[in-house]
Amino acid sequence: MKMSDRKRKILQIVVDEYINTAVPVSSKSIAEKHLTDVSSATVRNELASLEELGYLTQFHTSGGRVPSPQAYRFYIEELMQKGGLSEHDLDYIHEAFSHKSNDVEHLIKDVTKVISELTDYTSVAIGPHAEGERIRSLALLPCGDGRALLVIVTGERILRDSFIDIPENMPDEDLENASRVISKLFEGKRLSEAKDVEEQVLAEFGQYRQVMREVIGALKAYTRPREEDVVLSGQDKIFNHPEFEDIENVKNFLTVISSKDRIAELIGSDDDEIQINVKIGSCGDCDVPDDCSVVTATYSAGGKNLGTYGVIGPIRMDYTKVITVLENVGKALEGLVNNKKKDDKESKP
Repeated sequence: MKMSDRKRKILQIVVDEYINTAVPVSSKSIAEKHLTDVSSATVRNELASLEELGYLTQFHTSGGRVPSPQAYRFYIEELMQKGGLSEHDLDYIHEAFSHKSNDVEHLIKDVTKVISELTDYTSVAIGPHAEGERIRSLALLPCGDGRALLVIVTGERILRDSFIDIPENMPDEDLENASRVISKLFEGKRLSEAKDVEEQVLAEFGQYRQVMREVIGALKAYTRPREEDVVLSGQDKIFNHPEFEDIENVKNFLTVISSKDRIAELIGSDDDEIQINVKIGSCGDCDVPDDCSVVTATYSAGGKNLGTYGVIGPIRMDYTKVITVLENVGKALEGLVNNKKKDDKESKP
């Protein structure tokens, strides 16, 4: 059922007010502050209707209403107004990325600090990892005792920290042949495409099938973020928000941020675009704690993945501010990378 314009307006007011004040919103407040040409009784009826539709909840019959997870989702997709940042915030971002550091680890820490400071929420990041990189070549080097070192050369780097099991009696010549055949199969493909190799393809490898399985397993492992790839900043920011006066909410939140594997699952993305992704607790979004939301953006520039960044905070989150910050940080990162490429090009003889 299509929502009427008045219902949409009232729902937008309730969500905006509750985000700003953390106080349940009453019909009297809406009529007096926002819809002066509409009676309090009419507003009350609309609020009751929105509650029946699942967009609002009421803790006490005489109290105001608060948005449901469904309301936040509708707000983000249909009602939220595009925001802007203050000159102070824009200057803060510009200053943070005015350096030309080549250290990816320090850059990621800088990004999470900026996001946390500007949003007042805990920020998280997964640095760039290998899933989007294309394989240039692949080699298997014998190590003895049924083991081989897998060396993968991509357009970005050489990955050589994976040992695989091979048949103990496999001659070096056979391993070299297997290496050549497998390298040809994956040449030009993204690491993330390894999981798309079907069983019938494996069957074609005959005596090399076991080696092929091991290689595919290693390639898949490279596409998963590792614990050391996850960076957090502003973990103490949760105590700035009234939701976390409830000890159970604090426990749920700390359970999430204490597990970097779980954080990686929450914010990981296969998307290389600068695309905003919002996951809301109690909305069926994967593993997001109740009363929490996760907002992320995956950044890239010049065809290079720069990682996924975002915030974890209360479901009563200032989504407009968070999304605007993420968008502006993305632009700053893109500018930093493009300027560095330009400087590198100009410095070449």
